[in-house]
Amino acid sequence: MSEADTPALQQRLLLSAAAQDSPVFPLDRVDAWLAARSVEAFRVSRVPFDDLDNWYFEPGSGNLRHRTGRFFSIEGLRTPADGPDAPEAFQPVIVQPEIGTLGILVREFDGVPHFLMQAKMEPGNINTIQVSPTVQATRSNSGRAHGGAAVRYLEYFSGSGRGKVLVDVLQSEHGSYFLHKRNRHMVVETCEDIPAHEDFRWLTLGQIHRLLRRDHVINMDARTVLSCVMPAAEGPAPAGPSFADLVLHSLGRSAVPRHTLPELMSWLTGVRTNARPPARPVPLESTTAGGWVRGPDRIERRGGGPFTVIGTQVEAPTREVTSWTQPLVEPSGTGVSAFVAARLDGVLHVLVEAREEPGSLNGPELMPTVHCLPGETHPYLGHVLASPPSRVRYDVLLSEEGGRFHHARYRNLLVEAGDDFPLDTPDSHRWMTLGQLARLTGFGQYVGIQARTLLACAPAAM
Repeated sequence: MSEADTPALQQRLLLSAAAQDSPVFPLDRVDAWLAARSVEAFRVSRVPFDDLDNWYFEPGSGNLRHRTGRFFSIEGLRTPADGPDAPEAFQPVIVQPEIGTLGILVREFDGVPHFLMQAKMEPGNINTIQVSPTVQATRSNSGRAHGGAAVRYLEYFSGSGRGKVLVDVLQSEHGSYFLHKRNRHMVVETCEDIPAHEDFRWLTLGQIHRLLRRDHVINMDARTVLSCVMPAAEGPAPAGPSFADLVLHSLGRSAVPRHTLPELMSWLTGVRTNARPPARPVPLESTTAGGWVRGPDRIERRGGGPFTVIGTQVEAPTREVTSWTQPLVEPSGTGVSAFVAARLDGVLHVLVEAREEPGSLNGPELMPTVHCLPGETHPYLGHVLASPPSRVRYDVLLSEEGGRFHHARYRNLLVEAGDDFPLDTPDSHRWMTLGQLARLTGFGQYVGIQARTLLACAPAAM
């Protein structure tokens, strides 16, 4: 059990979630703060691959690499056939063996925990600046392989003993685009009087939840760390109609689930045991077997595909390095990620799917009821998209990580099941309380990143 799951901290997290605003930094000043950080000098432009400084296509394999051997590379991935009549699949994939650090500092002000959030520019962000964790750094960046400035506040997440560790767990990232990518998620509480840099502000959970109701404000890295520190209410199920109360009760240990946590873990282990053989890295040149072609300024699949790989030139005066070039993965549209929720014996449950993505390290993970890349479909997608407004509790466009993706976004939904929704599920799906999902985040690499985003957003549902 992580420190974030103890009753004492849960009470403090509830206090922070209840604080919808704060005199430390009022919510009505957030827009001006973000606008001030989004200086006009930020520039992201597309360039041909030949104009990428220090990047090259490796002879023989065709892999796109950085000459230092650091950062990441674009290689190929071969996924075995999923059935006797299905073909094997090929695609480009981001290979980044380094484990990055995503960390948020916590400090009490007047007895209420506040979270130190950063206004951070990423080259692939739709709106340039988004609210991010205190620290968001790959090992190459924290080791200053780029030759730039040091990462602010990194010392609190480096084992220096400058704070109390509340969360420290490895979590997966997008298996549809990365090969075996993991990040270290940390939440550290400090009592120190930290000098306020203009890129950073202290916010309560309640303020963050209000910002999660707005498109493209809280970035992916902040959402996935926040999913590891979920507030929960204990006691009997609420008798009233408040959906917010149902969410907080579902997050607590007193919520009686349809399936026990050992039963759910056994089910997922069984699904993993029977999963198809894992995908294997192959030379990028091999993806031509799947219809992928490389042009002067993009790698794409003939006839259209879920994404392309492009080259970019970045100017960012407030970053550790102020100018650089890099490839980015650009999805071909907006994906859909949705939880269907139902009140089972008075307790809110969400329907999760055990699903494997091509680049997953440990096989299937717990995913939302529906998770569709641009252009994909799903058996439950129609029910989600046809839900009347009265059953849609959350519907917000959120960006994915802007350091590797260009304008990647999902429509994130939480909808209540209609009377026609079948409560008996296929073997690929199970009903879980939000608290069960939150506790599994403490083990690491059980809950996929899309489900972690929706978990973090659940207290923002209306």
